[in-house]
Amino acid sequence: MPRGVSPKREREYKKIEKKFEKEGRYKGREEEVAARIVNKQRAKSGETKKSSRTKTKRSKKKSQSP
Repeated sequence: MPRGVSPKREREYKKIEKKFEKEGRYKGREEEVAARIVNKQRAKSGETKKSSRTKTKRSKKKSQSP
């Protein structure tokens, strides 16, 4: 986890990692996937310097002209 992460996010990371190990998901990559999930949540909630791309809408529907 990056420096400056809150204790809440650290607990969340450990909980997700243990869940993946218990379920047998992402074998060998549990740490990486858990960190990505927590980092994405941090970015979405504005806890990081740069906001997440998931917050902005990238694809806009073009208006169809007759």
